[in-house]
Amino acid sequence: MLLSQTQYRQPMVDDSIQMHPIEKSLLEILAISDHTPVEKLVESSKLSVDQVRRGIEWLKFKKLISSVDKYYTVISLGSNGIKAGKEELPERRLVNAIKKGNKTVASVLKSGFLKPDEINAAIAVAKRNHWIQFGQLHNGYKILLLTAEADHLSSEEKLLQKLANFDNGAEVSELTSEEKHAINLLKRRPNYIVEAEHKYSEIILLESGKKLAQVNYTSNDNFERKLTPDMIVSGKWRDARFRSLDVIADVPYSLAGRQHPLTDIIDEVKEIFFSMGFTEIDGQLIQPSFWNFDVLFIPQDHPAREMQDTFYIAEATQKEFANPDQIQKVSSMQEKGWKCDWSIEDAKRVVLRTHTTSVTIRYLANNKPESARVFSIGRVFRNEKVSYKHLVEFNQVEGIVTDKYITLRDLMGLQKEFYSKLGIKKIKFWPTFFPYTEPSLQSMIYNDALDKWVEMGGMGIFRPEVAHPLGIKNPVLAWGVGIERIAMLRFGLNDVRDLYGNELGSLRNIPKCQL
Repeated sequence: MLLSQTQYRQPMVDDSIQMHPIEKSLLEILAISDHTPVEKLVESSKLSVDQVRRGIEWLKFKKLISSVDKYYTVISLGSNGIKAGKEELPERRLVNAIKKGNKTVASVLKSGFLKPDEINAAIAVAKRNHWIQFGQLHNGYKILLLTAEADHLSSEEKLLQKLANFDNGAEVSELTSEEKHAINLLKRRPNYIVEAEHKYSEIILLESGKKLAQVNYTSNDNFERKLTPDMIVSGKWRDARFRSLDVIADVPYSLAGRQHPLTDIIDEVKEIFFSMGFTEIDGQLIQPSFWNFDVLFIPQDHPAREMQDTFYIAEATQKEFANPDQIQKVSSMQEKGWKCDWSIEDAKRVVLRTHTTSVTIRYLANNKPESARVFSIGRVFRNEKVSYKHLVEFNQVEGIVTDKYITLRDLMGLQKEFYSKLGIKKIKFWPTFFPYTEPSLQSMIYNDALDKWVEMGGMGIFRPEVAHPLGIKNPVLAWGVGIERIAMLRFGLNDVRDLYGNELGSLRNIPKCQL
């Protein structure tokens, strides 16, 4: 096992004498060439990259070496440059066209050697290269004539041929002045040349390192790096000289795999519901408007049903979304309660569910339990502008309880127990309005970090207009809360988007278990 640079120092011995084998190997190479890139050290020392980097840090700590970051530019062929290497540059194709007897612009274009958008640039470059000149017929028409220079390769052509032979491009510093000039010319053409700047670290051997590199360290080879069973049995350990160990040296930082913190919160919320005697139910992310809105006594002209607030599936409807009795009773309640015509076509429209209530109310309608404790947790969607506190897609949990003798006081008690299991002790309730519950309350919890009360979720008892058309006889207590809101409170976040930023550093720093 390789030891860190503090693990081999003898307290009474000078650091310049105590040298690790890795350090020795690097110093020997640097003594030959005192300005050496890290990659060359890896190649020459036959050590791994991590070993070389570790040795460099040790030598830096002893002020024997320094490092400097250097940069170099590599050029390679772009997509059009590769194409030009196969089909030739436009100006060369112009020369080839003239050689075939096409001496006017019209005849060159007709020959197919050049495209209309290439002809002007090709003529300009060919004239700059002294490949062509203009002649004039007796009728006044200009013609294109080749010069003696037309068969000579241009600097651009030479550079393209050279780059075609390099798989990884060529360093600009190693090119001639003519080739550098050709680079500037080709850079004017889109996607002919690709420039990439590369960085490397060069290790410099300081004077103290040069002196130390000349010293013979064979005496240090007598230091033992580990205690073996044979040494203990034979007693050789009594006379052996061991390298000292730093028992407080940092150990390697291990980045173990883990669940996303938001997934941890979801699992914790599920466990809380299970501990309170609830059963989990699940449903589809895509719901007909009937179950997402109509059964909850939300009128069909309610603003929440507009496309500005809800994601509708384009040109999608669901024909058999409920049984005829459910449709008849819900439509009658809508028309009676809101004094408006009810459209079955609107009820058929398919939406991305805006809340998990569409799952729980469907469970109640299909099972009609006299007593039940169920919850649903999953993704919901709102057509809102993304901000520090709003997302278009987030997680919501909803719990419902139905029984013969339950009241609003029971609902408040369940809320206090739920939040207390999350570690939230200060909670109060404010009256509010929701279309499908009456009475309705807003749960508020006290945030010590913000030193104020903040909203957490809504709650209430399903209205008779919701329960009776579906054949639900007993009172139904219901509440819901966004999981991301709980996570923001737990992790001390001010922006909900941080939960989905995929910044590994931030995510790894969130403790798995918070006290």
